[in-house]
Amino acid sequence: MPGIPPARYAYLGPEGTFTEMALRTLPAATRAQLQPFPTVPGALDAVRQSEADGAVVPMENSVEGAVPVTLDELAVGDPLVITREMTVPVQFALLGRPGTDGFSVRTVVTHPHAAAQCRGWLAKHLPEAEVVQATSTALAASMVAEPGSPYDAAIAAPIAAERYRLSVLAHGIGDNPDGVTRFVLVSRPAPPPTPTGADKTSVVAFIRDDHPGALLEVLEQFAVRGVNLTRIESRPTGVSLGRYCFWIDAEGHVADQRVGEVLMGLRRMCADVRFLGSYPRVDGVKTDLRLGTADADFRDAASWLTRLRGGL
Repeated sequence: MPGIPPARYAYLGPEGTFTEMALRTLPAATRAQLQPFPTVPGALDAVRQSEADGAVVPMENSVEGAVPVTLDELAVGDPLVITREMTVPVQFALLGRPGTDGFSVRTVVTHPHAAAQCRGWLAKHLPEAEVVQATSTALAASMVAEPGSPYDAAIAAPIAAERYRLSVLAHGIGDNPDGVTRFVLVSRPAPPPTPTGADKTSVVAFIRDDHPGALLEVLEQFAVRGVNLTRIESRPTGVSLGRYCFWIDAEGHVADQRVGEVLMGLRRMCADVRFLGSYPRVDGVKTDLRLGTADADFRDAASWLTRLRGGL
């Protein structure tokens, strides 16, 4: 509408990252201001400080697992919530300056996750090359493009070749052709999107004290209410050695009775619970409700208890 400024989205940059590719899958991105940041904390802080309306950051990779900095940054600091998730197929390319002979490459710069996912290809085709780490694959491409760069090539997304005027020396160099990375769009706390029936809820649970069965007690909150977990990971709290919090993704929406009761149970037993949002699943898979776990079942049980308490 006239007079309404475009949305502002931060993302892990620089230009040409897989994160930018994920951001551009959002319909709103076509008319938004896109601002790259060199780090995940920088992109998230832009949202916290109202310098951006939302931020897209990487969450996990199907080959290398979670992105720890994203988990840790969302678990602490001013709260943010996930409003959407998206996945991007991870297709790596070896990029070099125009005229570079791929067989003469001696130094390759890239992000550690990319290096790990191309380990087999590098061992086979460039066994003598030194691999240098960068904070992103796009930054690696920009480093190769700099005049007088000491780096011969970068492993990056194919989109980076056009951005930085590099040549593609080799296509599809990842060891796992089916690899994908999951990204999330986060914003300042607000009411979650309307339930779709194919939703996911993310929380971070902080154990009150270390004792036998502490994690089991957390998991039972989900199990007894028929809420399936799609992911769980422990992360150190930074307080002391051996103290952990648990990042949990579960099927369902905070508006669902069963999920709401899970959150109340966690609230009662944990030192802290950080709600990180309920949002549509990118795969669109509908939640399969177990017998006795639909909202109507919870309402019927509550009504039954009310009658018992009233002597009926």
